[in-house]
Amino acid sequence: MYAVGNSLMPSWDRIHGLPSYRRMIARKIRAVAVLTVFFLAYYFALPLLVGYWPELMARKVWGYVNWAYLFAFSQFLMAWAVAFAYMRHADRCDRMSEGILAEAEEAGAA
Repeated sequence: MYAVGNSLMPSWDRIHGLPSYRRMIARKIRAVAVLTVFFLAYYFALPLLVGYWPELMARKVWGYVNWAYLFAFSQFLMAWAVAFAYMRHADRCDRMSEGILAEAEEAGAA
């Protein structure tokens, strides 16, 4: 254990060796990968749709607003949704890390 501020923390080697820590990191990597792939696919869908189906994207929806404008605006909403999803996942990881620290402290005391 080593001191951080006013509390004692278990060593990094002990934490790194815990199966619960490895599960948390695997879940985090998987979530980040899924969110990144979704973001990139959605982001590049607009230029692909405009390039390959211009007649669909130029179709008017309301006044001067066409499907391309609506899709472009939806990308802002999608970015906020991805950020919100990541924040929820990061909150779960924070709660998991508290349990991992407690587990590492118990393993160090034994």
